[in-house]
Amino acid sequence: MPNMPDYEQARASFSWSDARGWLDGQPGGGLNITHEAVTRHARGPLSDTIALRWLGKHGHQRRFSYAALERECSRFANVLTKLGVTPMEAVFGLCGRIPELYIAALGSLAHRAVFCPLFAAFGPEPIHARMNQGRAKVLVTTRRLYTSKIAQLRERLPRLEHVLITDGDPPPGCLDLRALMAEASETYTIAPTHPEHPALLHFTSGTTGQPRGALHVHEAVVTHHVTGRLALDLRPGDVFWCTADPGWVTGTSYGIIAPLTNGVTVFVDEGELDPTRWYKLLEHEAVTVWYTVPTAIRTLMRAGIELALDRDLSQLRFIASVGEPLNPEAMRWGLEAFAQPIHDNWWQTETGGIMIANYASMTVKPGSMGKPLPGIVAAIVERRDDGSVRVIDKPNVDGELALRAGWPSMFRTYVGREQRYNECFADGWYLTGDLAQRDRDGYYWFVGRIDDMINSAGHLIGPFEVESGLLEHDDVAEVAAIGKPDSVAGEVVKAFVVLQPEVEPSPRLRRALLAFARKRLGMAVAPREIEFRASVPKTRSGKIMRRLLRAQELGLPEGDTSTLESESLQPPMWMSRGP
Repeated sequence: MPNMPDYEQARASFSWSDARGWLDGQPGGGLNITHEAVTRHARGPLSDTIALRWLGKHGHQRRFSYAALERECSRFANVLTKLGVTPMEAVFGLCGRIPELYIAALGSLAHRAVFCPLFAAFGPEPIHARMNQGRAKVLVTTRRLYTSKIAQLRERLPRLEHVLITDGDPPPGCLDLRALMAEASETYTIAPTHPEHPALLHFTSGTTGQPRGALHVHEAVVTHHVTGRLALDLRPGDVFWCTADPGWVTGTSYGIIAPLTNGVTVFVDEGELDPTRWYKLLEHEAVTVWYTVPTAIRTLMRAGIELALDRDLSQLRFIASVGEPLNPEAMRWGLEAFAQPIHDNWWQTETGGIMIANYASMTVKPGSMGKPLPGIVAAIVERRDDGSVRVIDKPNVDGELALRAGWPSMFRTYVGREQRYNECFADGWYLTGDLAQRDRDGYYWFVGRIDDMINSAGHLIGPFEVESGLLEHDDVAEVAAIGKPDSVAGEVVKAFVVLQPEVEPSPRLRRALLAFARKRLGMAVAPREIEFRASVPKTRSGKIMRRLLRAQELGLPEGDTSTLESESLQPPMWMSRGP
């Protein structure tokens, strides 16, 4: 039976204060994420249960019971103590899906430092922007990533005191994390942690493309735990696989915290998406709950349904998807391939956890985000000129999706941007920036983004960041970047480039600019296509009219953007302005 067999009854009886009682807490009312995710299990009946089961891309395996994971987290927390890191100072992680990153995240939270993950595919400039704004004191990374991306930035990061190399042989100016961990004690007492103590910093980008750091507190663990139980239907004995990269908010909230607080086994695959490999892993690792993204589902669709039908996936009980709307075609394919629905859900970096979902006990309407989590009040609103909002009660009307403020994982600020944070709220509502509808049955439907963000394979990219990178090339005068529809990634970045007057466009120059962007921005952010233009459309105030460019790319009549908001290419679902 699902954890929430009766949705309406659950909503009627739910309260966040009661839900906090689902966790242990600390004496005196404290609340610490690592205590709830690891320590309480390590010292209880789940001590010997496998918490983390890791498979390397070359076949190497590592397993950590809850007791073993507690020892490793304690060692890392003691390393931070030895280095003089104090509570609320920032520890950044720049790694792929390796155990050291998971240990660093949980060890940092045990120490009451603020942990911030970075996407390993970012180029040097996006990394610098985030580390500088987040005042990084410690960085955990690999030799390769340090040499290729961090070494050139070191002088521009004056607050960065310690770089911990995970795989030995540290470059000059860095420390050997393995050696430090070997010398550290495997016992650590987590100090009483106030629920409002800063815990997680996740970067997102706004319409300007500048990264914004959304700060979350330890109380967010209440939402993580509840949504793992109710939205993802996690149960004792489950093997849970979240395919999101730990450099994004999903990979932290649901790749680490939510499943561990629920005491299940987290399976981690270091390798990249390969349909044959993924089906094999689902079968051989006996995955029971799988949380992935529409891009991956579309890739599996293209590989053919036979790959799924040839595997014994009878243990796979629940499939969920996040990152962008899951189109009805993918839903229908999922029913045929897995003999069960794929449950879409919606949330953002700022919400910290799942807010709207299709639950295990609910009828899934293909294309719908589902219904709000118990404890979450959602509405469709219209902004007024005076800054207030009007709730739209009539069903099937487009408006901005809003959430009644006050849930545990709601972000507490944008670091250094308090005014921008305050602008996200009106009349007690958090305004998401997403356009949506609510139907007569209470299901919510994603319509599109209000801003210009690009959602490529679930990674959210600010156009300004792409444009700024290309403008650093001497031959470039102006740039406008948009998302171009793509059958697999949802969108790919396309840049419209205006060259300097003396420069002639050519295929060779186009290749050079693409290479320049990849080096400067990283593969995840750099454009896939470049089109040379004599000019880019702008408003009278000088703002680039990206919507007009999207309309032209989609073949709409010039200036007609009336259908753009319903295009599936519009970002985003779960991270808002920046996995």
